[in-house]
Amino acid sequence: MITHFNPVDLIRKKRDGKKLDEKEIEYLIAEYTSGSIPDYQMAAFLMAVFFQGLDGEETIHLMRSMLHSGAVMDLSGINASKIDKHSTGGVGDKVSLVLAPLIACCGICVPMISGRGLGHTGGTLDKLESIPGFRTDLTAEKFRTQLKEIGVAMIGQTSEIAPADRKIYALRDVTATVDSIPLIAASIMSKKLAEDLDGLVLDVKFGSGAFMKDYSKAKSLAQTMVQTGRRAGVKTVAVMTSMGDPLGTYVGNSLEVIEAIECLKGNGPDDVIEVTLALAEQMLKIAGIRGGRGLLQKKISNGEALKKLWSVIENQGGDSRVIEDYARLPAGKTRVEVLASRSGYIRAIDTFAVGTLLIELGGGRKLKEARIDPSCGFAFHKKTGDYVKKGVCLAEIIGSNTTAMHAIALKLGRAFSVQSNPVRRKKLVREIVRS
Repeated sequence: MITHFNPVDLIRKKRDGKKLDEKEIEYLIAEYTSGSIPDYQMAAFLMAVFFQGLDGEETIHLMRSMLHSGAVMDLSGINASKIDKHSTGGVGDKVSLVLAPLIACCGICVPMISGRGLGHTGGTLDKLESIPGFRTDLTAEKFRTQLKEIGVAMIGQTSEIAPADRKIYALRDVTATVDSIPLIAASIMSKKLAEDLDGLVLDVKFGSGAFMKDYSKAKSLAQTMVQTGRRAGVKTVAVMTSMGDPLGTYVGNSLEVIEAIECLKGNGPDDVIEVTLALAEQMLKIAGIRGGRGLLQKKISNGEALKKLWSVIENQGGDSRVIEDYARLPAGKTRVEVLASRSGYIRAIDTFAVGTLLIELGGGRKLKEARIDPSCGFAFHKKTGDYVKKGVCLAEIIGSNTTAMHAIALKLGRAFSVQSNPVRRKKLVREIVRS
């Protein structure tokens, strides 16, 4: 039973930097979800949190209140460790499409609930839905059945999961309160813990293409989420990975599906493989499965991981023939080259600009309800640290709207910074955060 409070008193209390207890936070979330507390009062509370923060206990209480605002899945009938992975968002991040089937081959159940593109970052659901027929709207019963049968399912958030988070996030988006570590942590963890997990591995990104560009802020977010997960009884680890460059060669939905398939065939780019294996190793450790990187590489080389992806596509209504016939995926008909304007070493790529240019090309959304073009995107032939000569091809734009592509080519060229002196490449996987 919810204890009743005066919302104004709770807003004032947090505004003045005082700590809220479990009952007070539970009241705010329950009453806002039901519509009893109006948007303007919740907006005031969120702004108070933005400036005053929440301590560890308050963050846990907020996460649990949002978690229990809706349904929590019951996967107790599955006799395997249930471990998921979550990325804070990146450009060219197709890791989930490689990681989920790879880990499922190792005896771990992967109940992956993913999202669509957010801002300048791509979404796993958009990539999967570029596969003709692929369905991400499975019922809860079909989701459980598929997990029992093949050990992995990849779906979108249902209307029953964490409804408080959906409502609060929409308000944060229009009140400039998105960039708050406790609010981000509670939002992510409320959705993930609704999956009835035993373990969770977080890919927390930093750099120009990440939401948290500053490393120290990204690490603080990682620590908060790890602590929140562990306090909730879920073994949680965060891997800090760089998003200074686009991940992989391709950026764009169907192009990233092709690259993910190539990774499972053993032909993927080194950076995608490195991030995938780093995250997968942590999932194996949480599950207590020995073998590490050697086991993972074996599952790729013997074809088991690729076969598992085939099963996922087949079970979720997709055209599994895309694994061998990429022509069945949506494909842009034209390529426009982006050429180096001078010789030298690539100092940096403005990866945030890359993500926003994909939206301009049609591969992402300007509005939540907008349709995307899954066939367009970019192919990167040079990355930070590479030496290039004037006139060499840095990247290609792939699509069908030639006029727009030529205009975007000029902007994409400006995303590359070139200098005379050699550039030292930064580590892709920076740190593992366990506490």
